[in-house]
Amino acid sequence: MNHLPIAKDALNAQSQAISQLATRLDTQFQRAVELILDCKGRAAVCGMGKSGLIGQKMVATFASTGTPSLFLHPAEAFHGDLGMLKPSDVLILISYSGETEEVVKLIPSLKSFGNKIIAMTGDGESTLARHADIWLDISVEREVCPNNLAPTTSTLATMAMGDALAVALIAALDFKPMDFARYHPGGSLGRKLLTRVSDVMHTNTPKVTRNTSFHNCLLVMTSSRLGLALVMEDEKLIGIVTDGDLRRALLGNPGVVNETVDSFLTLSPHTVKASAQLSEAEAYMLDHKIRALPVMDDDSGEVVGIVEIFD
Repeated sequence: MNHLPIAKDALNAQSQAISQLATRLDTQFQRAVELILDCKGRAAVCGMGKSGLIGQKMVATFASTGTPSLFLHPAEAFHGDLGMLKPSDVLILISYSGETEEVVKLIPSLKSFGNKIIAMTGDGESTLARHADIWLDISVEREVCPNNLAPTTSTLATMAMGDALAVALIAALDFKPMDFARYHPGGSLGRKLLTRVSDVMHTNTPKVTRNTSFHNCLLVMTSSRLGLALVMEDEKLIGIVTDGDLRRALLGNPGVVNETVDSFLTLSPHTVKASAQLSEAEAYMLDHKIRALPVMDDDSGEVVGIVEIFD
């Protein structure tokens, strides 16, 4: 049995369902975003089963992108966890049918608390949709499950709507990469965005002058293991010599071994400030196809180190 046609049909059907979801977005979505933005509390997401799992993902995305949020399990909420809520919280209740018992029976309590409710359902006439302040339509024509039973396309539509809310909120909050990094300090992205060049630079910089011989320059570069040497004049950086410079010089003139750095240095090298973000330095090196940058002190302009692209 060839499984590929089945998988391709499933993916195409789900793609079409998401496209249809986009065409149905209206002022209800606009109101939902504004309600979350204006609330003084948190976006509390609540769902049962697979809707609950998607709700937890929504909370994780909201929290990491500047929207305070929490997940409220409907069954636990009915047995005491409603105490987690404040009247200022906005509730996002998820139930594709709009009739999930554990979710629907929370409505009277939420109304009495004064919480605003955003319902994410596939039926605008369902109990949940009718009692919500805002209804977000996540309906799909059918599930890709051959039996039209297992939640598949509907769960994808639910997650897509949650992501659409998150993206709209990110734009409204003007949430920047540096903000994202602050909430992800332990990850590789957080490290790149928060780490400064001064945090990782090599401070033992190999230095030569214009009058340094080819042989001595090679010794300095070899001992540093950085594959380069900084050319200094009166304590100021005027150039750089790299492994590539040496190779090109030798290929062009084997007699260069008897000359000084002045004959093969590169003047006015690229540099970076010590306070620059490591991510910016790496991007700059990739764009200019260079593997290391001299690091300059922000105030004095003196050389304080060298940063390599994989530092």
